[in-house]
Amino acid sequence: MKAILCRAYGLPDTLTLEDVPSPVPGPGEVLIQTKACSLNFPDTLTIRNMYQFKPPLPFSPGSESSGIVKAVGDGVKHVKPGDHVFTFGSHGGLAEERISDARTTIPLPAGMDFVTGASTMYAYGTSYHALKDRGQLQPDRGDGPETLLVLGAAGGVGLAAVELGNLMGATVIAAASTDEKLAVCHEKGATYMINYTTEDLRERLKEITQGKGVDVIYDPVGDKWAEPAIRSLAWKGRYLVVGFAGGEIPKIPLNLALLKGSSLVGVFWGMFTQKEAALSMKNMQDIAGWAMEGKISPHISKQYTLAEAPQALTDMMERKVIGKAVVVL
Repeated sequence: MKAILCRAYGLPDTLTLEDVPSPVPGPGEVLIQTKACSLNFPDTLTIRNMYQFKPPLPFSPGSESSGIVKAVGDGVKHVKPGDHVFTFGSHGGLAEERISDARTTIPLPAGMDFVTGASTMYAYGTSYHALKDRGQLQPDRGDGPETLLVLGAAGGVGLAAVELGNLMGATVIAAASTDEKLAVCHEKGATYMINYTTEDLRERLKEITQGKGVDVIYDPVGDKWAEPAIRSLAWKGRYLVVGFAGGEIPKIPLNLALLKGSSLVGVFWGMFTQKEAALSMKNMQDIAGWAMEGKISPHISKQYTLAEAPQALTDMMERKVIGKAVVVL
Protein backbone atom coordinates (compact mmCIF):
# COMPACT_ATOMS: atom_id res chain seq x y z
CA MET A 1 0.00 0.00 0.00
CA LYS A 2 1.02 3.63 -0.40
CA ALA A 3 1.52 5.95 2.56
CA ILE A 4 2.88 9.39 3.34
CA LEU A 5 5.75 8.85 5.78
CA CYS A 6 7.54 11.07 8.26
CA ARG A 7 11.02 9.55 8.53
CA ALA A 8 12.62 12.53 10.25
CA TYR A 9 10.96 15.43 12.03
CA GLY A 10 10.61 18.52 9.87
CA LEU A 11 8.36 20.60 7.64
CA PRO A 12 5.79 19.03 5.28
CA ASP A 13 8.15 19.10 2.28
CA THR A 14 10.30 16.47 4.02
CA LEU A 15 7.48 13.91 3.94
CA THR A 16 7.71 11.10 1.38
CA LEU A 17 5.17 8.97 -0.51
CA GLU A 18 6.26 5.32 -0.29
CA ASP A 19 5.10 1.74 -0.73
CA VAL A 20 4.89 -0.04 2.63
CA PRO A 21 3.52 -3.43 3.77
CA SER A 22 -0.12 -3.66 4.75
CA PRO A 23 -0.54 -3.74 8.55
CA VAL A 24 -2.24 -6.51 10.50
CA PRO A 25 -4.68 -5.70 13.35
CA GLY A 26 -3.92 -6.98 16.81
CA PRO A 27 -6.34 -7.51 19.71
CA GLY A 28 -8.70 -4.56 20.08
CA GLU A 29 -7.62 -3.09 16.74
CA VAL A 30 -9.29 -2.47 13.39
CA LEU A 31 -7.72 -2.45 9.91
CA ILE A 32 -9.38 0.24 7.78
CA GLN A 33 -9.11 0.99 4.07
CA THR A 34 -8.82 4.77 4.13
CA LYS A 35 -11.20 6.72 1.92
CA ALA A 36 -10.68 10.24 3.30
CA CYS A 37 -8.39 11.85 5.86
CA SER A 38 -9.04 15.37 7.10
CA LEU A 39 -6.13 17.33 8.48
CA ASN A 40 -6.00 19.19 11.77
CA PHE A 41 -3.49 21.68 13.11
CA PRO A 42 -1.92 19.15 15.52
CA ASP A 43 -0.88 17.12 12.46
CA THR A 44 1.45 19.97 11.51
CA LEU A 45 2.93 19.86 15.02
CA THR A 46 3.33 16.08 15.17
CA ILE A 47 5.60 15.96 12.10
CA ARG A 48 7.83 18.62 13.75
CA ASN A 49 7.98 16.81 17.13
CA MET A 50 6.09 19.70 18.77
CA TYR A 51 2.96 17.85 19.97
CA GLN A 52 2.25 15.91 23.17
CA PHE A 53 1.74 12.68 21.20
CA LYS A 54 5.04 11.53 19.70
CA PRO A 55 4.67 8.49 17.41
CA PRO A 56 7.85 6.49 16.84
CA LEU A 57 9.58 7.17 13.53
CA PRO A 58 8.75 6.45 10.78
CA PHE A 59 5.03 7.11 10.90
CA SER A 60 2.22 8.27 8.66
CA PRO A 61 0.66 11.56 9.84
CA GLY A 62 -3.08 12.19 9.88
CA SER A 63 -5.19 11.79 12.99
CA GLU A 64 -8.74 11.66 11.62
CA SER A 65 -10.07 9.54 8.78
CA SER A 66 -12.95 7.52 7.41
CA GLY A 67 -13.04 4.32 5.40
CA ILE A 68 -14.11 0.70 5.15
CA VAL A 69 -13.24 -1.99 7.70
CA LYS A 70 -11.03 -4.70 6.12
CA ALA A 71 -10.34 -6.82 9.20
CA VAL A 72 -10.71 -6.72 12.98
CA GLY A 73 -8.56 -8.07 15.79
CA ASP A 74 -9.64 -10.28 18.67
CA GLY A 75 -12.27 -8.81 20.94
CA VAL A 76 -13.69 -6.32 18.44
CA LYS A 77 -17.48 -6.77 18.24
CA HIS A 78 -19.07 -3.43 17.32
CA VAL A 79 -17.67 -3.22 13.77
CA LYS A 80 -17.00 -5.88 11.13
CA PRO A 81 -15.41 -6.11 7.67
CA GLY A 82 -17.34 -4.05 5.14
CA ASP A 83 -18.59 -1.46 7.66
CA HIS A 84 -18.16 2.23 6.87
CA VAL A 85 -16.48 3.91 9.84
CA PHE A 86 -14.71 6.99 11.04
CA THR A 87 -11.76 6.88 13.36
CA PHE A 88 -9.05 8.95 14.98
CA GLY A 89 -5.72 8.55 16.70
CA SER A 90 -2.41 10.34 16.97
CA HIS A 91 -1.33 9.28 13.44
CA GLY A 92 -1.85 6.84 10.59
CA GLY A 93 -4.48 8.52 8.41
CA LEU A 94 -2.36 9.47 5.39
CA ALA A 95 -2.10 5.91 4.16
CA GLU A 96 -4.23 3.64 2.01
CA GLU A 97 -4.73 1.44 5.09
CA ARG A 98 -4.45 2.22 8.78
CA ILE A 99 -4.64 0.40 12.09
CA SER A 100 -6.99 2.05 14.59
CA ASP A 101 -7.97 1.45 18.18
CA ALA A 102 -11.45 -0.08 18.18
CA ARG A 103 -12.44 2.26 21.03
CA THR A 104 -12.04 5.27 18.74
CA THR A 105 -13.60 3.66 15.67
CA ILE A 106 -17.29 4.41 15.19
CA PRO A 107 -19.73 3.37 12.44
CA LEU A 108 -20.65 6.17 10.04
CA PRO A 109 -24.33 7.14 10.15
CA ALA A 110 -26.24 5.66 7.22
CA GLY A 111 -25.98 7.94 4.22
CA MET A 112 -22.99 9.98 5.45
CA ASP A 113 -20.24 10.20 2.83
CA PHE A 114 -16.57 9.57 3.62
CA VAL A 115 -15.41 13.19 3.24
CA THR A 116 -18.05 14.41 5.70
CA GLY A 117 -17.29 11.53 8.03
CA ALA A 118 -13.58 12.29 8.05
CA SER A 119 -14.24 15.98 8.73
CA THR A 120 -16.69 15.69 11.60
CA MET A 121 -15.29 13.80 14.58
CA TYR A 122 -12.26 15.83 15.64
CA ALA A 123 -13.54 19.37 15.07
CA TYR A 124 -17.08 18.94 16.33
CA GLY A 125 -16.05 16.50 19.06
CA THR A 126 -13.51 18.97 20.42
CA SER A 127 -15.81 21.96 20.17
CA TYR A 128 -18.89 20.28 21.61
CA HIS A 129 -16.92 18.91 24.56
CA ALA A 130 -15.44 22.37 25.10
CA LEU A 131 -18.71 24.29 24.96
CA LYS A 132 -21.01 21.78 26.69
CA ASP A 133 -18.86 19.91 29.18
CA ARG A 134 -16.12 22.43 29.99
CA GLY A 135 -17.66 25.82 29.23
CA GLN A 136 -21.23 24.92 30.30
CA LEU A 137 -22.55 27.28 27.62
CA GLN A 138 -26.16 28.25 28.25
CA PRO A 139 -28.81 29.68 25.91
CA ASP A 140 -30.11 31.86 28.75
CA ARG A 141 -28.95 32.47 32.32
CA GLY A 142 -31.82 34.82 33.09
CA ASP A 143 -30.76 37.94 31.22
CA GLY A 144 -30.65 36.66 27.66
CA PRO A 145 -28.33 34.39 25.65
CA GLU A 146 -24.75 33.98 26.74
CA THR A 147 -22.09 35.46 24.48
CA LEU A 148 -19.44 33.20 22.95
CA LEU A 149 -16.23 34.58 21.48
CA VAL A 150 -14.45 32.19 19.08
CA LEU A 151 -10.84 33.07 18.30
CA GLY A 152 -9.36 31.56 15.13
CA ALA A 153 -12.98 31.18 14.11
CA ALA A 154 -12.28 30.17 10.49
CA GLY A 155 -10.20 27.10 11.36
CA GLY A 156 -11.60 23.59 11.57
CA VAL A 157 -12.40 23.58 15.29
CA GLY A 158 -13.21 27.31 15.22
CA LEU A 159 -15.93 27.00 12.59
CA ALA A 160 -17.32 23.98 14.43
CA ALA A 161 -17.49 26.08 17.60
CA VAL A 162 -19.29 28.87 15.70
CA GLU A 163 -21.87 26.42 14.36
CA LEU A 164 -22.38 24.63 17.66
CA GLY A 165 -22.51 27.86 19.68
CA ASN A 166 -25.25 29.12 17.42
CA LEU A 167 -27.10 25.79 17.61
CA MET A 168 -26.81 25.83 21.42
CA GLY A 169 -28.48 29.25 21.59
CA ALA A 170 -25.53 31.55 22.28
CA THR A 171 -24.79 34.88 20.63
CA VAL A 172 -21.61 34.09 18.68
CA ILE A 173 -18.78 36.56 18.08
CA ALA A 174 -16.26 35.32 15.50
CA ALA A 175 -12.71 36.67 15.42
CA ALA A 176 -10.42 35.88 12.48
CA SER A 177 -7.66 37.42 10.40
CA THR A 178 -9.40 38.25 7.11
CA ASP A 179 -12.78 39.46 5.92
CA GLU A 180 -13.01 36.42 3.63
CA LYS A 181 -12.72 34.10 6.63
CA LEU A 182 -15.24 36.14 8.60
CA ALA A 183 -17.77 35.90 5.76
CA VAL A 184 -17.73 32.12 6.15
CA CYS A 185 -18.13 32.51 9.93
CA HIS A 186 -21.21 34.64 9.32
CA GLU A 187 -22.65 31.94 7.05
CA LYS A 188 -22.09 29.42 9.86
CA GLY A 189 -24.06 31.44 12.41
CA ALA A 190 -21.85 34.19 13.87
CA THR A 191 -23.80 37.33 14.72
CA TYR A 192 -20.77 39.60 15.12
CA MET A 193 -17.43 39.50 13.33
CA ILE A 194 -14.07 40.96 14.40
CA ASN A 195 -11.05 41.17 12.09
CA TYR A 196 -8.31 41.19 14.70
CA THR A 197 -5.64 42.24 12.24
CA THR A 198 -7.39 45.57 11.54
CA GLU A 199 -9.58 46.10 14.63
CA ASP A 200 -8.86 46.40 18.35
CA LEU A 201 -10.16 43.19 19.89
CA ARG A 202 -10.88 44.58 23.36
CA GLU A 203 -12.58 47.73 22.12
CA ARG A 204 -14.82 45.82 19.72
CA LEU A 205 -15.80 43.38 22.46
CA LYS A 206 -16.71 46.28 24.73
CA GLU A 207 -18.91 47.71 21.99
CA ILE A 208 -20.60 44.41 21.18
CA THR A 209 -21.28 43.42 24.81
CA GLN A 210 -22.06 47.00 25.91
CA GLY A 211 -19.32 46.77 28.50
CA LYS A 212 -20.55 43.55 30.12
CA GLY A 213 -17.83 41.33 28.67
CA VAL A 214 -17.94 37.88 27.10
CA ASP A 215 -19.38 34.85 28.92
CA VAL A 216 -17.35 32.13 27.19
CA ILE A 217 -14.15 32.37 25.14
CA TYR A 218 -13.12 29.49 22.89
CA ASP A 219 -9.41 29.85 22.15
CA PRO A 220 -7.51 27.45 19.87
CA VAL A 221 -4.98 30.19 19.02
CA GLY A 222 -3.28 31.43 22.21
CA ASP A 223 -0.32 33.72 21.49
CA LYS A 224 -0.92 37.49 21.69
CA TRP A 225 -4.72 37.24 21.54
CA ALA A 226 -5.15 35.31 24.79
CA GLU A 227 -4.56 38.08 27.32
CA PRO A 228 -6.75 40.78 25.70
CA ALA A 229 -9.47 38.15 25.33
CA ILE A 230 -9.27 37.15 29.01
CA ARG A 231 -9.36 40.83 29.99
CA SER A 232 -12.66 40.99 28.08
CA LEU A 233 -14.39 38.27 30.11
CA ALA A 234 -17.64 38.97 31.92
CA TRP A 235 -18.11 38.26 35.62
CA LYS A 236 -17.84 34.47 36.08
CA GLY A 237 -16.75 34.11 32.47
CA ARG A 238 -15.03 30.95 31.23
CA TYR A 239 -11.91 30.95 29.06
CA LEU A 240 -11.46 27.63 27.26
CA VAL A 241 -7.85 26.65 26.56
CA VAL A 242 -8.12 24.62 23.34
CA GLY A 243 -4.74 25.02 21.64
CA PHE A 244 -1.90 27.27 20.54
CA ALA A 245 -2.11 27.56 16.75
CA GLY A 246 -0.71 31.09 17.04
CA GLY A 247 2.64 29.64 18.05
CA GLU A 248 3.37 30.97 21.54
CA ILE A 249 1.90 29.52 24.72
CA PRO A 250 0.75 32.66 26.57
CA LYS A 251 1.71 33.47 30.15
CA ILE A 252 -1.40 34.80 31.83
CA PRO A 253 -1.41 37.06 34.95
CA LEU A 254 -3.57 35.03 37.34
CA ASN A 255 -4.98 38.14 38.98
CA LEU A 256 -7.21 38.45 35.89
CA ALA A 257 -9.08 35.32 36.95
CA LEU A 258 -9.44 36.69 40.48
CA LEU A 259 -10.79 40.09 39.43
CA LYS A 260 -13.51 38.65 37.18
CA GLY A 261 -14.35 35.60 39.28
CA SER A 262 -13.56 33.79 36.02
CA SER A 263 -12.35 30.31 35.17
CA LEU A 264 -9.47 29.22 32.95
CA VAL A 265 -10.55 25.79 31.75
CA GLY A 266 -8.43 23.22 29.90
CA VAL A 267 -9.92 21.31 26.97
CA PHE A 268 -8.19 18.03 26.04
CA TRP A 269 -10.69 16.15 23.89
CA GLY A 270 -8.39 13.21 23.10
CA MET A 271 -7.94 12.35 26.77
CA PHE A 272 -11.65 12.98 27.42
CA THR A 273 -12.56 10.27 24.89
CA GLN A 274 -10.49 7.80 26.90
CA LYS A 275 -11.28 8.91 30.45
CA GLU A 276 -15.01 9.47 29.90
CA ALA A 277 -15.79 7.14 27.01
CA ALA A 278 -19.53 6.87 27.68
CA LEU A 279 -20.07 10.64 27.74
CA SER A 280 -17.85 11.02 24.68
CA MET A 281 -19.95 8.49 22.78
CA LYS A 282 -23.12 10.36 23.77
CA ASN A 283 -21.59 13.57 22.45
CA MET A 284 -20.73 11.88 19.15
CA GLN A 285 -24.29 10.58 18.85
CA ASP A 286 -25.57 14.15 19.28
CA ILE A 287 -23.15 15.40 16.63
CA ALA A 288 -24.01 12.61 14.18
CA GLY A 289 -27.71 13.35 14.63
CA TRP A 290 -27.27 17.05 13.94
CA ALA A 291 -25.13 16.26 10.91
CA MET A 292 -27.74 13.95 9.43
CA GLU A 293 -30.44 16.55 10.10
CA GLY A 294 -28.39 19.17 8.24
CA LYS A 295 -28.00 21.37 11.32
CA ILE A 296 -24.20 21.24 11.13
CA SER A 297 -21.87 20.57 8.20
CA PRO A 298 -18.10 20.88 7.90
CA HIS A 299 -16.81 23.57 5.54
CA ILE A 300 -14.40 21.84 3.15
CA SER A 301 -11.78 24.31 1.98
CA LYS A 302 -10.15 21.97 -0.55
CA GLN A 303 -9.70 18.31 -1.38
CA TYR A 304 -6.24 16.87 -2.09
CA THR A 305 -4.83 13.60 -3.39
CA LEU A 306 -2.56 11.48 -1.19
CA ALA A 307 0.48 12.73 -3.13
CA GLU A 308 -0.65 16.31 -2.43
CA ALA A 309 -0.90 15.75 1.34
CA PRO A 310 2.37 17.62 2.10
CA GLN A 311 0.98 20.65 0.26
CA ALA A 312 -2.24 20.40 2.28
CA LEU A 313 -0.21 20.51 5.52
CA THR A 314 1.76 23.48 4.18
CA ASP A 315 -1.47 25.30 3.35
CA MET A 316 -2.64 24.74 6.93
CA MET A 317 0.60 26.12 8.36
CA GLU A 318 0.32 29.18 6.10
CA ARG A 319 -3.28 29.84 7.25
CA LYS A 320 -4.70 29.30 3.76
CA VAL A 321 -7.31 26.76 4.86
CA ILE A 322 -10.81 27.87 5.86
CA GLY A 323 -12.52 25.04 7.71
CA LYS A 324 -11.14 21.64 6.71
CA ALA A 325 -8.52 20.35 4.28
CA VAL A 326 -9.29 16.78 3.23
CA VAL A 327 -7.08 14.19 1.53
CA VAL A 328 -9.21 11.81 -0.57
CA LEU A 329 -7.89 8.36 -1.43
